[in-house]
Amino acid sequence: MAAAGTVMTFTPFVDWGKFLPNPAGNVSGRAKVELPDGNQGNINNIDVNSSVTIIYPKSDDPVLNKEAFRTWQLIRLPAELGGDRNDASAFRIFSMICLHLWCLWKYFPEEGRKRGECPCHGSMYDPMTGKAFAGPASLQGPPSNVLPKLDVEVDSSGNLWILPPTWGPNANGIVGYGRFLKV
Repeated sequence: MAAAGTVMTFTPFVDWGKFLPNPAGNVSGRAKVELPDGNQGNINNIDVNSSVTIIYPKSDDPVLNKEAFRTWQLIRLPAELGGDRNDASAFRIFSMICLHLWCLWKYFPEEGRKRGECPCHGSMYDPMTGKAFAGPASLQGPPSNVLPKLDVEVDSSGNLWILPPTWGPNANGIVGYGRFLKV
């Protein structure tokens, strides 16, 4: 019992982010944003104040593509937050892994909500920054209260591309662990 008590005492102090799977491994170069229908994401076919689930990085193995740690929420912001612009600033891509207990959260665009919500314990995320503002994830200390993100760019044809991420809490974040929010 003493050994179990010692382990339980020091468990909160372990840097669990070092043990979490990194979905991308070594991703080089930009990758196209592939929508669930197989088409490339384009600013003209994603509605303002909407979201779609994408897989990143996409592999040739359909089983790997179903892994939750590869699931990302592509959000086109509401008009009042700049979602009506036709550039990269209108889009956000956040990991769908809730930072509380790793359930999959979803973006709700309805009037009055416009936020990411986790169905398991009610954590809520700001669609602009990915920071938890309510629920258990908001009570966690940085970086475990801000969702990992992917950076996006728009080419001259309006196609969306994911820029190569830098996995770490001071950059794009670590899936399931979080990132520091730069002020």
